[in-house]
Amino acid sequence: MGAQPLEPMRMPINNLINVVTSRRQALEMATKLGFGLPDATKIAVVVSELARNITLYTQGGAITLIPHNGQRKGIKVIAQDKGPGIEDVERVLQGGYTTSRGLGMGISGSKKIMDEFEIQTVAGAGTTIKAAKWLD
Repeated sequence: MGAQPLEPMRMPINNLINVVTSRRQALEMATKLGFGLPDATKIAVVVSELARNITLYTQGGAITLIPHNGQRKGIKVIAQDKGPGIEDVERVLQGGYTTSRGLGMGISGSKKIMDEFEIQTVAGAGTTIKAAKWLD
């Protein structure tokens, strides 16, 4: 009897409890896919950062975790919201810039951790961030 295949998981993000839940689910999925604890923790940190941004800057959104356990093993993360959009994506990705008076390492730090990172944003319509981390 083999292990149950992992299924994509979509989680609403509306409050801090949702942030914590999405982080925990990302850690669990990453370890089940074969990531070591250090990399699984990094993935969970990215999910936590993206979910936290949804709660800080929008009225809500969702995080989707997509396991890849075929020819290429890894995890994809999709963060979506219907918020105001990101005004200056390039500035945000450079690092050191923050609107929340934090350390400014959020999105730029997340990009550095992941193997793939893409932002699609439209003023007044929302933002979608797609990121992936691969085992190979």
